[in-house]
Amino acid sequence: MHTAIIVEDMIDALTLLKKDIETQHPEIEIIATAQSVVEAAKVLRKNQPDILFLDIMLGDGTGFDILEIFPDLKSKIIFVTASDEFAIRAFKFAAIDYVLKPYSNEDLSLAIARAKEQLQPNKERLQILKETISAPEKKPNKISLHTLDQIIIVSLDDIIRCESDSNNTIFHLQDKRKIFVTKTLKYFADLLSSHDFVRVHQSHLVNLQCISAYIKTDGGYLMLKNGENVPVSVRKKTEIIDILDKMHK
Repeated sequence: MHTAIIVEDMIDALTLLKKDIETQHPEIEIIATAQSVVEAAKVLRKNQPDILFLDIMLGDGTGFDILEIFPDLKSKIIFVTASDEFAIRAFKFAAIDYVLKPYSNEDLSLAIARAKEQLQPNKERLQILKETISAPEKKPNKISLHTLDQIIIVSLDDIIRCESDSNNTIFHLQDKRKIFVTKTLKYFADLLSSHDFVRVHQSHLVNLQCISAYIKTDGGYLMLKNGENVPVSVRKKTEIIDILDKMHK
C-alpha cells in the first residue's frame, strides 16, 4: 500500500483526481488533500506521503513554494499541469514526469507507475523546471538527460552534436563525453529547435555555434570546431547555407 496527498486548487479537478486514483489504484491510499500552499504545508508537516500529486499554479502561490518549504521532502512527485506548451517544454528540459490536464486513465496509470520507480528530482532539475515555467520568454540553458542508470544535467553550450542510434540518441559533448539517451533524435530536434540546434541530416543534430565551415564538395558536409565532420543531407543543404549566411552577416 502506498500513501498519497493531492494538492490542487480547483475543487472539481481535485475531486476527479481523487476519485480516479481510488477507483483505478486501490493500492494507493489518499491520506489528505489540500487546495493551497498554506493547506499543503499544514498536511505535509503531519504526514509525508509516498506520492505527492502537485498542481503547479495554486491560488496563493505555486507548487514550487511548497517544495521550498520542504527541501528534504522524500515523496515521489507527480506534477499535474494544464495544457500549456511552455509548461510541457519545461518538463521535457528538466526530465521530470507530469500529468497533463485533462488526462486519460492511461496517462494517470503511467505517471503513477513511473513515480513508483523514479529517482527523486534533485534541486537543480527542479530549478530548471521552475525557471522555465516562471519565465517562458527566457530560453533554458540546461537540459536533463535520462540515461539507463542516471540523470545528467548538461549545459546546452556543452553539446556539440546529437547523433541518432536507432530509437536512441547519443550526445557528443565538448569534454569528449558521449551520453546515451533512450529518446529519439526527433524528440530532441523538436525540443532544441529554438536553441541554435539544427537537424542537418536524418541522423545528425548540430549546435550551430560549433560549426567552423560548410564544405560543398564530397556531397556536402560540416566541419565542426572539434575536428569532426558531419554529413548534410541533400534536402537540407539550402537551409543550412541560408542559416550560416544569416549568422555571419
